[in-house]
Amino acid sequence: MKIERIDVTYFSYEAPKAKKSPVDTMVQHALLTLVSSDGHEGYAFQSPDVIRPAIVNEFIRPILQGEDAFAREMIWQALQRKQRGSAGRMTDKALSCVDQAMWDLAGRALNQPVHKLIGQYRDKVPAYASIAGGDNIPGSLATPEDYARYSVELVAKGYKAIKLHSWTPSINELPDRKREVAACSGVREAVGPDIVLMLDGYHWYSRKDALYIGHALEELDFLWFEEPMEEASMSSYAWLSDKLSIPVIGPETMTGKYHTRAEWVRAGACDILRAGFLRSGGLTPVLKTAHLAEANGMNCELHGSGAASVSLLMSIPNCEYYERGLLHPASDYDRPPPYLNATADPMDREGFVHAPTRPGLGEDINLDYIKAHKIKEI
Repeated sequence: MKIERIDVTYFSYEAPKAKKSPVDTMVQHALLTLVSSDGHEGYAFQSPDVIRPAIVNEFIRPILQGEDAFAREMIWQALQRKQRGSAGRMTDKALSCVDQAMWDLAGRALNQPVHKLIGQYRDKVPAYASIAGGDNIPGSLATPEDYARYSVELVAKGYKAIKLHSWTPSINELPDRKREVAACSGVREAVGPDIVLMLDGYHWYSRKDALYIGHALEELDFLWFEEPMEEASMSSYAWLSDKLSIPVIGPETMTGKYHTRAEWVRAGACDILRAGFLRSGGLTPVLKTAHLAEANGMNCELHGSGAASVSLLMSIPNCEYYERGLLHPASDYDRPPPYLNATADPMDREGFVHAPTRPGLGEDINLDYIKAHKIKEI
């Protein structure tokens, strides 16, 4: 089975985000479609800026056209080599988009979910509610009290674990370590001792402030402390990990795929590895990272929600939670965008996300909607 055609459809849609309004804003999106010689198709969504025509025509098509549709490793390695000489134009997100479509094509061609192709480990995984970053909107996520109130709502929906994201420096001269701790303390008091809590510090803090927050999280019995400092400073994370008993998790945003994460393991810069299909270049390198972590007796917690993350989690034994979100009081996460007929990660009342049963990555794509709202094709 050969890859016969590489198509990209750019389309628009009304993003159904706000609970009090049927639409939030008009958004542009892109669908990469790989078509095989025997008529099977594999799909992946991405931003139009990431898989713009120049990237598709210069990097993606020349490597994929006519190749064996099951030669994912060979194609991924070829794309990675081209990426290095692209002067930053070919991003990890573009590489991920192609890799997702390759896995989806294989699953659809064989009529099997991707996690079955990788090798299934489980059929469900607990989700944590990943709360969006703070804002300055009254009654939203503007105060520690807002975080506490919203966390109680999330527990009522079935979540047994919650992760907070920080306020960013653009809001009210934040971040502020004491405000951060107040939010964490308020959420712990509101949800009680049995709900698992985590914090993503969003990389804004100094060593001194990160240590202050980390000690507070130890007292509050948080599960992990994520990205409190600039991740380019691996030595800062090694310093922090050595001084805290709470597990430090990372890196999330650093480039370098599994190579960078191997260096973090060697340096003792984290207690839990972090990788995600979008920022790490696809499912293929995330599997390498998870195996790297497993070989070193570590968990590899996956960053980001979506069909690819769900498929990976059903195949990785050393990942404890699925990140579901980002969640916000003004948004309805469970309402799918109109180009999907259903969400990729429905959660049951016990807080579990289940393995997909549809072939490929399991997305139920509304191709008619995309065709009707097409801007252009290449």
